Formats: sequence, structure tokens, C-alpha cells
Amino acid sequence: MVKDKILSEIKDAEQIATKMVEDGYKTKDGRIVSARVKARDILKDAAEDAEKSAFDSVRSAEENIKKECEVIIEGGKQNAEETISNAESNVDKAANSLINEFERAVHV
Repeated sequence: MVKDKILSEIKDAEQIATKMVEDGYKTKDGRIVSARVKARDILKDAAEDAEKSAFDSVRSAEENIKKECEVIIEGGKQNAEETISNAESNVDKAANSLINEFERAVHV
């Protein structure tokens, strides 16, 4: 009878130990799944952040290029206006020079 009781307690202890091991595996598997989900979310967030950062960088570069183009165009306009002004003043000088040459040729 004592022997049966001891064997029964040993069986109970084995069952408890087996249950604890099974529970440990379930807990471990649950934690692994949870860690994978978190890792996937972190990777997704990182990819979204990288994409947003790249988009912002491109937009900033485009704005800088647009500003540089405006500066270049404005400089070109100023150069064109100066060239036109110089050309107009040279036309008057050229016309006067032609008139003077013509008058000199007529008086010769």
C-alpha cells in the first residue's frame, strides 16, 4: 500500500513535470511568435521611415534646384537686358558714325 502510494505520487510528479515542460514550450513558442511579429512591425516601420526620408530629401533637392534655376534665369534676363541696352546704344553710335562717313564722302 505504501509502495502504491509512492508510485502514485511519482506518477503524479511525472505528470506535473511533463505539464510544466509542455507549458514551457508553449510559452517559448508564444514568445517567439510575438518577437517575430514585433520584428516584422519594426522592419515595416523602418521601411516606411526610410521611404518618407527619401521622399523628403528628393522634395528638398527639387526645391533647391528650382530656386537655383530661378537665380540662373534672373541672371540671364539681366544679362540679356544689359546686352540689349548696349546694343541699342551701339546702334546710335553706329548710325552717327555712318552719317559722319557719308557726309565726309559727300564733301570730298
